[in-house]
Amino acid sequence: MSGTNAASGAAPCRFAHYFVICGIDTETGLEPDELAGENFEQSPLKRTFKSKVLAHYPENVEWNPFDQDAVNMLCMPKGLSFRTQADSREPQFHSFLITREDGSRTYGFVHTFYEEVTSPQICSAMQTLYQMHQAENPSSATPSSSSSSSMDSLASSLDEADSPSSSSCRSAACGGYDASRDTLYVSKALCLITPMPFMHGCRRFLSQMHRAVTAASPPPLPLESYVHNILYEVPLPPPGRSLKFHGVYEPIVCQRPGPGELPLADFPLGQTFTLLGVENLVQLFNCTLLEMQILLYSQDYQRLMTVAEGITTLLFPFQWQHVYVPILPASLLHFLDAPVPYLMGLQSKEGTDRSKLELPQEANLCFVDIDNHCIELPEDFPQFPNKPEFIQELSEVLLHYGISPVGGAPPTSVPTSSTTTTPGSVSTRHPGLKSQQALRELEDDGRNGNLGGEQLAVLELLQGNATLERLQALAKRTGVRVEALRGVGGEGEAQGGRTAVEEEELRNAKLNVQLREVFASRFTTMFADYEAFVIQSAPDLESWLTNREQMHNFDKASFLSDQPEPYLPFLSHFIETQMFATFIDNKIMSQWEEKEPLLRVFDGRIDKARLYNVRAPSLRSSNYQRCTILKESAQAIEQRLMKIDHTAIHPHLLDMKIGQGKYEQGFFPKLQSDVLSVGPTNNNRWSNRTATAQRRKDRHRQQTEHLTLDNDLKEKYMQEARSLGKNLRQPKLSDLSPAVIAQTNWKFVEGLLKECRMKTKRMLVEKMGREAVELGHGEANITGLEENTLIASLCDLLERIWSHGLQVKQGKSALWSHLLHYQAREEKLEQQQAESPVSNGPERRKSESSIGMPSLRASVIQDMRHIQSMGEIKTDVGRARAWIRLSLEKKLLSQHLKQLLSRQALTKKLYKRYAFLRCEEEKEQFLFHLLSLNTVDYFCFTSVFTTIMIPYRAVIIPIKKLSNAMTTSNPWVCVSGELGDSGVRQITKNVLEMTFDSAFRPHTHIVAMFKCQNLGKLTTVQLGHDNSGLLAKWLVDCVMVRNEITGHTYKFPCGRWLGKGVDDGSLERVLIGELALPNADEDSGRGCRTPDMQHSPGQTRRVSITSMGGRGYKPTSAQIQEAIGEAVNSICKHFHKPEKERGSLTILLCGEVGLVGALEQFFHNGFKSARLFQKTVFVWDFVEKAVAYMESADQMGDMQETAEPLGLTCVSLCHYVSAINSSPRNIGKDGKFQLLVCLGARDRLLIQWLPLLVECPVIQRMYEESALLRDRTTVNALIAVLQTLHDFPITLEASLVKGIDL
Repeated sequence: MSGTNAASGAAPCRFAHYFVICGIDTETGLEPDELAGENFEQSPLKRTFKSKVLAHYPENVEWNPFDQDAVNMLCMPKGLSFRTQADSREPQFHSFLITREDGSRTYGFVHTFYEEVTSPQICSAMQTLYQMHQAENPSSATPSSSSSSSMDSLASSLDEADSPSSSSCRSAACGGYDASRDTLYVSKALCLITPMPFMHGCRRFLSQMHRAVTAASPPPLPLESYVHNILYEVPLPPPGRSLKFHGVYEPIVCQRPGPGELPLADFPLGQTFTLLGVENLVQLFNCTLLEMQILLYSQDYQRLMTVAEGITTLLFPFQWQHVYVPILPASLLHFLDAPVPYLMGLQSKEGTDRSKLELPQEANLCFVDIDNHCIELPEDFPQFPNKPEFIQELSEVLLHYGISPVGGAPPTSVPTSSTTTTPGSVSTRHPGLKSQQALRELEDDGRNGNLGGEQLAVLELLQGNATLERLQALAKRTGVRVEALRGVGGEGEAQGGRTAVEEEELRNAKLNVQLREVFASRFTTMFADYEAFVIQSAPDLESWLTNREQMHNFDKASFLSDQPEPYLPFLSHFIETQMFATFIDNKIMSQWEEKEPLLRVFDGRIDKARLYNVRAPSLRSSNYQRCTILKESAQAIEQRLMKIDHTAIHPHLLDMKIGQGKYEQGFFPKLQSDVLSVGPTNNNRWSNRTATAQRRKDRHRQQTEHLTLDNDLKEKYMQEARSLGKNLRQPKLSDLSPAVIAQTNWKFVEGLLKECRMKTKRMLVEKMGREAVELGHGEANITGLEENTLIASLCDLLERIWSHGLQVKQGKSALWSHLLHYQAREEKLEQQQAESPVSNGPERRKSESSIGMPSLRASVIQDMRHIQSMGEIKTDVGRARAWIRLSLEKKLLSQHLKQLLSRQALTKKLYKRYAFLRCEEEKEQFLFHLLSLNTVDYFCFTSVFTTIMIPYRAVIIPIKKLSNAMTTSNPWVCVSGELGDSGVRQITKNVLEMTFDSAFRPHTHIVAMFKCQNLGKLTTVQLGHDNSGLLAKWLVDCVMVRNEITGHTYKFPCGRWLGKGVDDGSLERVLIGELALPNADEDSGRGCRTPDMQHSPGQTRRVSITSMGGRGYKPTSAQIQEAIGEAVNSICKHFHKPEKERGSLTILLCGEVGLVGALEQFFHNGFKSARLFQKTVFVWDFVEKAVAYMESADQMGDMQETAEPLGLTCVSLCHYVSAINSSPRNIGKDGKFQLLVCLGARDRLLIQWLPLLVECPVIQRMYEESALLRDRTTVNALIAVLQTLHDFPITLEASLVKGIDL
């Protein structure tokens, strides 16, 4: 135990924590790996067998407990690999990482090579397996390659072509294994496990260890000396410093960024860009930021790791918060079923087609085919801001280092492994090419500009030089680069005394940091002012952690309102992600504890930018700002590598037993564990300093523990409060028992339910906040944008729920696939049994108006058919999202999904037992949360699908008591909305429908059905007839119009006559409507009362001010003036809202409480309209007589003496009235007055016309002395109120001004 303690004392500052050896256990023999999916039809050499951790040193490290199963699984993700002398046995390199439950990471670097099998039992077992296989599959013994299964992923087909035995591989015997003739080899892995990703240093150390085993002569020291040295005597480089330590043959240099620099990232970003290209990588980066599901796909494990680490490195200052498994072992494929965001790497099998890869859900999946240099993106997501300029800047950096920004090479049958180039190589395409065919491909790439610097050098050397061809093949095996070959010709060492390998590593390090700086600069620009919007609401850390979930930590609406318009689609999505929420959490917690390192660096950069006033001129500007510190960042790297700050202790002889670990070429010896489990005692200065610092830190922690939260309690709060799925972030690879898998799935179910609750709550709060704004409470700037983001997020959540626990994946959308299965079953049942009208009870929905509007059936199938008929939607994912939006707009989402899941036999057929949809209690809670969305109104279907054809039903309801229910004239209707109008629709004569209300009273009405392009929210209806026949007069109560897809019904009150010689003689009226609310709860089934629509809201006001007498309520002077003020105030509020949130201006002008109605009341006050035994007089009559007086006075010359502006005003009034009277429309006298007010408000002439009407002598004959229009003080007050409208650009709907020629 003393050895363990000694080993762990300085572990946090040690370069490496463990040295591990994995391979075959000769005692247990060959064990098939069932979890990897055994295929017994394959040759035994291609099957998967279990590997074991043969040894690891030290036994355990306190800071980083050794997880044997996970390390074994990731060192050899596909198990053991067997080969014969006929196969290529090139050593391979790959890396992995393990994310612990607290989110910290440990890195592993693996060098895999082949070792001859000396155990007779293993050789005999393989011989027996092959003979059994040959007996069962006689046809399989044909000339074929005998390459193994698992290591194919790490090998290159070009390497196999280079192998000296490639020609003999054509023989029939090469298809199998014969113990008497063939030599059997098995894979073995050497692994270093480190706390930080020093990929290049570890790679070179392991490579030198392998060279020491295969070299003809023994290494200078026993291998234990080198392992002991790197485990205990090589420290981590201090921040901002470089360190040199020694391998078996050459020194190795590594460096670590300083406190103010970007954190360490040693994986070659240049290779990531080369594999994918700039365009694809930026799209992948965008998907990662928006926390989609990312699946990387390659035959090469190191490529998976390089791309995964590269893309997460670029997220600075944010961090990926969800499942992160860059290399997914074959035994853990069920993790792809996780209904949460993930970033995983999946190894592809040779010759496997992408279309055969079945994934649980692809609606929100970004699939990255690394070997074929292409990506498949989700359908609908916002683009990264300034994307073209961003790509241009990245391309310039790449071109500066000789890398094509296009990326990708012609795909080969098996992609080359990254290990075929020396450490730090930027590009991995076509290394070590020998054949003429490969040379021709290389020449083509050179012409197309697809080659980096090293490859162009290869090309120049290879052309026409057979000797250098052989040298290049040799260089590949010995680790010498092309630049070194040039050095032989006279160039010597590279500049500064560095070798070519070191020069290449420096070049890659500079490229890495410059690419990362470009990405970091974008975030520094976009979030330069984020601190101003962080809400610090808690007095201490404990109360903040306790109430974290209920608190708003970031003022999202204000932040977005401060951003440039082009950034909003992306930012509104991004600030909803878990990585942004965690970033803000870290910022808030930094006031009580030490800043998180990434946050500290980011805040420092913002402070520096603010100091130089970089941000101020570009506030709210979308102009692209280039990174300004590329040169400085590269210089910092170069200075550290040119001047070595620290040198570690050299490897030295240990106190070992003599005679053990005897050198045998080609075989890695069994190391002496006793000398490797104990670290140095007092001979290491950095160890002592570290121990002292650790004791000081322990004392400080003990002193402050009583001031802060108990650690266990704090951890508990953090687990619960910080994120939905922190416990889901990383599956524990080492425990694969059915109970643990069930536990993991249960956590997924709980996480999905919690996410559903939070999303529905957020949607309700946002929507209710918006409605409060419309009522005049507070202010919201971009709620429309946020609403669309939240609905898209809900669609994504439903897709993830429906993809959890699928038996067999069908189509890209799991939800739509389920709906199609449901549709097929229901349609089959409909065919088998005749429809029964009595049985439709549960699926019937109470209609918005029981008069004239038959109930719309609340049918899942009907809504599906609507979506299926929309030719604009081409994919299953799009159809599923459209169906969700439609159901949400109809307030039927919860009901529809409940109906869908009620078919339990279908659900059991489609889903496994642990699936979310088969957890009854959670499913009920989920549907209840969705039901809460019925409390608010959404137009998320109507507002998005603006070009689809929609059927509308228009019902014209007459007032039967006062007129004929039918008319002999030819009626017509024209419906207008925010997106357009239907055009004039003629209604067939006397198409009467009779319905009965709940009291069995008959009602007749006229119905018109028509189909036109989506009109959006309806605003006006033009209703008229041609006045033909004997019964031409028609008293209309109202018009009802319903969207037959969404079910939204609009009511347009009328309460007026249409006909010559009655009322104001109008044959056409423009009616203003609003959305009609349902009469009663749709589930109640009750409603034994007269529908509200029988009492038209417009009738009260209209009757009181028109020829139908003064029987109605007459408002007082004060009420009239208040109504005018309210109407003008509403119009002002309308224009102060963002344009996307304004709604209909027509309702504010001509609606029930609009400006026209208020001014009508003003003009009707004291008006002598009712005449005994005489024709009724209207306000328009007064306007016409006043205009006639002005025209006659002008002709007689009386107006010539008036002031010039007054004369022009008089001319404009006469011109407008004349244009209205000469219009071909028969809109009646009240309709003409409405039009005059609207035109006057639009053209800012109302306040000029009012004095003319007041001064006209006609007013004395037509108005009483007490009329408001004859009170100068009141008129002046009215003019002052109307003056405020001049600040706004009032535009009128086409339906209002149709036929007016001004």
